[in-house]
Amino acid sequence: MATAKVKASKKSIISLPNQHLRQRSKKVGLISDEIIQIVDDMQVATIDWEKSRQHEVGVALAAIQIDKPLRIVIVRNNPDNKDDPSFTTFINPEITKYEGKKIKDFEGCLSVPNVYGKIPRYSKVRVKALSPSGKPFRTTAEGFLARVFQHEIDHTKGTVFIDHIKDKPEAFYKLTETGELEKLDYDKDIKDNDVLWAY
Repeated sequence: MATAKVKASKKSIISLPNQHLRQRSKKVGLISDEIIQIVDDMQVATIDWEKSRQHEVGVALAAIQIDKPLRIVIVRNNPDNKDDPSFTTFINPEITKYEGKKIKDFEGCLSVPNVYGKIPRYSKVRVKALSPSGKPFRTTAEGFLARVFQHEIDHTKGTVFIDHIKDKPEAFYKLTETGELEKLDYDKDIKDNDVLWAY
């Protein structure tokens, strides 16, 4: 007897200290119906997560964040508009060139609850990937979108954004109930935090 498929939701998103987030994802070979379903589940989970957050937007997600170790990334088409839940899918995404200067700015992650960080990223990147139909395509991203790609493609390599600032006490923040970012106490909240640094 076939079992009914469990519908994706915010509960599908794994978070630290889950060890899978530190593992490299595999390249997608055949873009099968299963791959398309994973993409759909990623989108549903991201939007469901967003509905539960007053001050945050679900901008992007990597497949490993719903515990699928495959090199798939989705990026919101219009992150400034919560009424637009559409995404672009990048299968086997690669950054082919880093350009511009490294700029520090704030990042959060659906898989790292209650922690933000000020992360240095290149201001411009060139990306190549496959579409869900298997067609190769390229894009150039600048500013915030360049940061998003670097963050998500890091996920496919088993890197979480906090890894870039592990030894930077001044770089850790939390989001307050009013939507403001305030510094965390590194020694108390971060340094020996078994949730964040379980390898």
